[in-house]
Amino acid sequence: MEKTLYTVNVYSENTVGILNQVTNVFTRRQVNIESLTVSRSAIPGVHKYTITAETDEETISKMVRQIERRIDVLKAFYYVDDEIIFQEIALYKISTDRVLEHGALEQVVRRYNARILELNRNYTVIEQTGHVEEIQQLYEELQPLGILQFVRSGRISITKSPIERLSDFLAEMEAKRQASEQV
Repeated sequence: MEKTLYTVNVYSENTVGILNQVTNVFTRRQVNIESLTVSRSAIPGVHKYTITAETDEETISKMVRQIERRIDVLKAFYYVDDEIIFQEIALYKISTDRVLEHGALEQVVRRYNARILELNRNYTVIEQTGHVEEIQQLYEELQPLGILQFVRSGRISITKSPIERLSDFLAEMEAKRQASEQV
């Protein structure tokens, strides 16, 4: 079976232990999580988990259905890269002395659409937003300067769809709840 990188968006209430329940679904299927980001969503009281994993469509589909069976999960969706807009952020910390020796850091920063976040006597911190490949390319270009620290976030994403699928799902659930109360 052909493996593809999938982005899974899980929406849930902010409940203790839900992250563990979601990641256990991946563990049981022996699918490695490549990145994981959790934050509040645009909907009050709802958190969004963005998970990337490389697997086949049958497996990811089954996993999403399993995740949705968790009591505190509202809904889960999976996407391939061309269905979403996504980014990561990276921070690179290098010695300011090495930056001054190099002399061409400004051009490197501009070429990668990065920015200098902090500059002091001891170190310079560069921030970059982009895709994994761009982040890796800048990392490799800065490597000769001696990277003191490096950190990269997990993927964040939004769909290319003009509608928010979760909002539609929640509206359907509310309509069903109201209909059952009228009976």
